[in-house]
Amino acid sequence: MDVHKNARSVPASRVLLFKRVSEQGYSVRAASEAAGMSERRGREWIRRAERDEPLTDRSSRPHSTNAISPETHAQVVNLRRERRTMRQVARIAGASLSTVARVCKAEGLSRLRSLEPPPPPVRYEHDSPGDMLHIDTKRLGRFDQPGHRVTRKRSHGSRKQGFEFVFVATDDHSRVWFARILKNEYGETACQFLVEAVAWFARMNIKIVRILTDNGSPFRSRAFRALCVKLGIKQKFTRPYTPRTNGKVERMIQTLLREWAYRFTYQSSSERKRWLNPFLHFYNYHRAHSSLGDNPPISRLVRKNVLRRNS
Repeated sequence: MDVHKNARSVPASRVLLFKRVSEQGYSVRAASEAAGMSERRGREWIRRAERDEPLTDRSSRPHSTNAISPETHAQVVNLRRERRTMRQVARIAGASLSTVARVCKAEGLSRLRSLEPPPPPVRYEHDSPGDMLHIDTKRLGRFDQPGHRVTRKRSHGSRKQGFEFVFVATDDHSRVWFARILKNEYGETACQFLVEAVAWFARMNIKIVRILTDNGSPFRSRAFRALCVKLGIKQKFTRPYTPRTNGKVERMIQTLLREWAYRFTYQSSSERKRWLNPFLHFYNYHRAHSSLGDNPPISRLVRKNVLRRNS
């Protein structure tokens, strides 16, 4: 039996209501009060019982609909694909504006820009390691116990403890990456990360020639620009509101979230931080990369015997 959660009665109590009025001498008001419903509603159930109608809830499905025909639906879609406004489509198809809007929404044509073909992907790869270093950040919340993303219970989680920021740098040619978790994303912190990243890649025999970042304030700061000049690194910026310009590191961050940040149940953000370096090693030395022929990123930097020593 399907009874909605706010129902005041069920079929059994409605039968009892009718018996009390027809057999036991209750008034409609008294029987309705005993059943926990209004007198008006009690009279309705009594009328249904007197007509031998089932004392169950009727379907809320409408008896009739004003759905348009398949031919009109196809006409609306075709007219919209001709880049006509919804008012023009409604006038030509003989349908209401709300109907046209509903059809266009269902077909993903609410906005005319949806009709424009997506821009073709521009794929590129620099010839040598260090020619281009992609840098970006990701904000993660601090916690001291597993939250609802793991427990699936909104009542579980930590009190607000602020955020920590993962700075990520990916080499364009080899896909080797470096990351650090820092306390904020100010210009001085970005400078600290760049110094560490340059030193880390130098130990891999990679000299950074240029970097590509978004237009965030840490990378637009005077301190960061001055550091790039000091290190002899050319700084480039992505096109505003176009994150795909820095797509390699954006994709790396998605992998980082899926395979490190949210894959395991960490008891605290400190534990999650401790597992960043092991994942960094795993990704660079062991994880297959589809764009590298299912080889790990380090395969572009070292010989196979070195890979065997790290396997």
